Amino acid sequence: MRTKTIAAGVLALSSALSLSSCSSAGTSDASKPVGQVRPLVDKKNWPKPVPETGLAKGLSLPLEDYAIPYAERVDWDEANRILQRRCMKDYGFTVDLPRPGVNPPPNNNEANIERRYGITDRPQAAKYGYDLPPELKKHTKHPFADLPDIQVEALTGHTKPGTPKPIGEVKGDGGYFAAPPQIKPARTEINGKKTHKGGCIGWAKTKLDAPEPDHFTVASFLGDSLLKSQETTAVKNVIADWSSCMESKGHVGLADPYEAMEQGAPAGDTATKKNIALAVDDIDCKEKTGLVKVWFEAEAKIQRQQIKDNQTKLDEIKQGRAEAAQAAKAVITG
Repeated sequence: MRTKTIAAGVLALSSALSLSSCSSAGTSDASKPVGQVRPLVDKKNWPKPVPETGLAKGLSLPLEDYAIPYAERVDWDEANRILQRRCMKDYGFTVDLPRPGVNPPPNNNEANIERRYGITDRPQAAKYGYDLPPELKKHTKHPFADLPDIQVEALTGHTKPGTPKPIGEVKGDGGYFAAPPQIKPARTEINGKKTHKGGCIGWAKTKLDAPEPDHFTVASFLGDSLLKSQETTAVKNVIADWSSCMESKGHVGLADPYEAMEQGAPAGDTATKKNIALAVDDIDCKEKTGLVKVWFEAEAKIQRQQIKDNQTKLDEIKQGRAEAAQAAKAVITG
């Protein structure tokens, strides 16, 4: 069933939109003088924990209690960065490693509640169609020097990858495929100090007083609940009502909101009037039929059962997340 296939990829579609916000178009250079660009880490553009506008305003699915918020992900990465720089300094190297939180995604966690059932914010749709707002499309270039070979070894525990070499022709298009870059273990000692297993990256992981949080189990449950929700009578009926509403506005043959998102996604940097008209009608039909509320309630019911069936595992994940957050804060504030 096509609806199920598209639903399975709704988070991938969100990721694609997120990646589009990191395109070269509309970039700002963090190396320019202060005052000409936004701050390197601009928290006002970070995704909100719960949507504050649109049809998804105030909605949070039960499984989101176990998902890792963006701010906690940034803290975890920042703690690793601090430890990696500290380790590199022990070898005599001062490096400026990439800062986390510079280019935030449009969603706070894997649920992507803002676009889980298609777009939900009418004012945004009236301006940008299915595209992201400009503040989420900007990409701040983060200066990161090409480290010398010895520093790469200290950081990663292996030699600097070489440039991939073409080793054969791809049939049909005249191009070439390349061999994967070759790496070797780092030298055993750098500047009189033993090289860590996995380099400073590996060392930092051992120094954080908690294992890395589990990102995948909750994401898997979220994918399952979305698919199962579409098999419910309530969701099937409300999608049919939405489709009929869209047909009455001249948009014929749209099976579900995901298909509308695919059809209305801008081909270039700016949404067309046609894209915008489709997006606005999409949201108006969602509001008229109550699609977001009906779908949310059907999926929330499924998730409550998932939580009941997997309570021990989810409690472990939540505890691990709390320990990771505490460990990261200890490094950042230490």
